[in-house]
Amino acid sequence: MVRVTVPIPARPYDVIVGSGVLREAATHLPPLPEARRAFVVADRELVDRSFGALATGLEAAGLDVVLLPVPSGEPAKTLQVYGTLLHQLATQEAHRDDLIVSLGGGSTGDLAGFVASTYMRGLAFVQAPTTLLAQVDAAVGGKTAVNLPEGKNLVGTFAQPRAVLADIDPLATLDERDFRSGLAEVAKYALVIDLELLEMLESDPAPVLARDANALEALVARCVRAKAATVAADELDAGSRLTLNYGHTLGHALERLDAFTGRTHGEAIATGMVFAARLAERRGMARGLVGRTSRLLSSLGLEADTALPPPEDLLASFRLDKKFQGRTRFVLLREAGDPVVVDDVDDDELRATMLEMGARA
Repeated sequence: MVRVTVPIPARPYDVIVGSGVLREAATHLPPLPEARRAFVVADRELVDRSFGALATGLEAAGLDVVLLPVPSGEPAKTLQVYGTLLHQLATQEAHRDDLIVSLGGGSTGDLAGFVASTYMRGLAFVQAPTTLLAQVDAAVGGKTAVNLPEGKNLVGTFAQPRAVLADIDPLATLDERDFRSGLAEVAKYALVIDLELLEMLESDPAPVLARDANALEALVARCVRAKAATVAADELDAGSRLTLNYGHTLGHALERLDAFTGRTHGEAIATGMVFAARLAERRGMARGLVGRTSRLLSSLGLEADTALPPPEDLLASFRLDKKFQGRTRFVLLREAGDPVVVDDVDDDELRATMLEMGARA
């Protein structure tokens, strides 16, 4: 079992990574002396797999457990579902000293964190991520949000959890597509921050792909350390934390155009990273990055889909990104491990790169 501290100046918290963490939640929760109930916002498709273990751990901490199931995936991240949860909390007379716990993937965590940060001006909440994508990325860092039809994560807050319980046991039950989707975010950390991880994945990804427990515990902890350091240096996403958006500009646009029902988040980000690599090479940066990125993703079972929508549709979607400021912002790599945020990418440059990747004219 590994404990990683996210050293946010105002209130640091721990991410506990290992087997059996949910069942042992009482051991890992921070002191919450006034809490009487734990409202568990859970992906309804994952309830049977993980809720029993979590409930056992929460009850051992002296908490009464109330289950609040929500839709699976991005359909949970709507104002309608958000409003329903608020009404459920109010109807059950949730107190501001009570606890909200997210159980599921990144979408469930985004929703539950947003509910917790806004109901009664803020309740304590704990992340219990059960997907690889959520454990290595979404559950750490305090970004909470829901989507609008016009765009992804347009309504949200920065609100840090009190703890993250990253139990690797549920990772064995993920279907292959969901598991490999999480590997896209792992690849992002490898390309942007952790060159040792990149070399490890390039040389022998087999233990990770086989879901070896020791390999997964080490992998999740390594990614959490990378994100924790980045978040601590730039909690509100105004500087260096922006580099963690590598691949996400195009990725979010694809998700938006798919109406969040096509590619998984990881599949969209994989395509976004290949696009960013092509854009970097077009600018004379990072020679060979496209090939290296494609080989890495392919070895992890992520074939970057190049069936892009028409360029004008993508450009219109870029303008709805919350980070759009007159021009589309991209994170590019000068080379692996050396990211830079650029704001001077013009539409012609983007169109040419899209067509190069097979966008429909």
